[in-house]
Amino acid sequence: MSHNTFGHLFRVTTWGESHGPALGCIVDGCPPGIRFTAVEIQSFLDKRKPGQSKFTTQRREADQVRVLSGFVPDEDEPDTLITTGTPVSMLIENTDQRSKDYSEIKTRYRPGHADFTYDTKYGLRDYRGGGRSSARETAARVAAGALARKVVPGMQVRGALVAMGTERIDRANWDWDAVDQNPFFCPDPGAVDRFADYLDAIRKDGSSVGAVIEVVATGVPAGLGAPIYAKLDQDIASHLMSINAVKGVEIGNGFEAATLRGEDNADEMRIGDDGKPVFLTNKAGGVLGGISTGEPVVARFAVKPTSSILTPTKSVTKSGEEVDVQTKGRHDPCVGIRAVPIGEAMVACAIADHYLRHRGQTGRI
Repeated sequence: MSHNTFGHLFRVTTWGESHGPALGCIVDGCPPGIRFTAVEIQSFLDKRKPGQSKFTTQRREADQVRVLSGFVPDEDEPDTLITTGTPVSMLIENTDQRSKDYSEIKTRYRPGHADFTYDTKYGLRDYRGGGRSSARETAARVAAGALARKVVPGMQVRGALVAMGTERIDRANWDWDAVDQNPFFCPDPGAVDRFADYLDAIRKDGSSVGAVIEVVATGVPAGLGAPIYAKLDQDIASHLMSINAVKGVEIGNGFEAATLRGEDNADEMRIGDDGKPVFLTNKAGGVLGGISTGEPVVARFAVKPTSSILTPTKSVTKSGEEVDVQTKGRHDPCVGIRAVPIGEAMVACAIADHYLRHRGQTGRI
């Protein structure tokens, strides 16, 4: 099993480092005949790219994607590409690396980072921006996720930041149209100014804060997944946990379910106007027994505070010297903001994979 590949039929391999010349992905198993454009892929990368506001890292990367293989151009619409069923390779160049910013931590382990564990496992580490452990790698996942969205007909995957540190949105004010109109991907217009003031104070203190992201997938057909070792929610949780700085995942009402009585937690059912069963609530988050119900698939994940901060923290060096570490360079005061499109991509990839697995096992969809 590759340490750089996820998925079974819709398989994604990512490659590249934070301060290398480029990074990218190879999507193997994408069905033939899927129509897409580089502009569509780029639109999701533009949501994730750095330097778009004072609340994210000021590293300037265009994150311009190049689709290198796995397609033929449409003869009537040259900008439209059609997948051929062969591996789709996509490349994103790094253009704004500043490796010198990291020279002081070459032998120092940054608290909260993978420095110590990488060094322990491999005997060396790429200290320049974290190398492979950098969240820069996730740009490739977003590119793959843009393609995954097209595998399941009618599926829509959207994410939003619902909490930042101690600040929370008011769910009564949820507006999907507001998500792309503020720098936080916040669905509550009334919370935007609170989030801005809160994060601005943390940023000026040289510190950071965590966040909670919610991802909702609609148009997911019932029947995806399997009861035991191929649960849909299991793979969604695994995909989301693989994102840098994620420390917790829940499906549906998640940990809240532990506080409820059985009758309050159950998603009761009735027969709809079309004669088919309908759920009266969706506390299960669209998955029961590891299999999709046809209701929206809902997942939330918690992102820890950015470990790279200006506030000095206690640590040690590779040689065993006790030191204080102050991480310089350009960093997100809340890395959870740019995790929104990454979470969307990982959920899309998980569902696309299960869609193909279901079709392969049952011969229908």
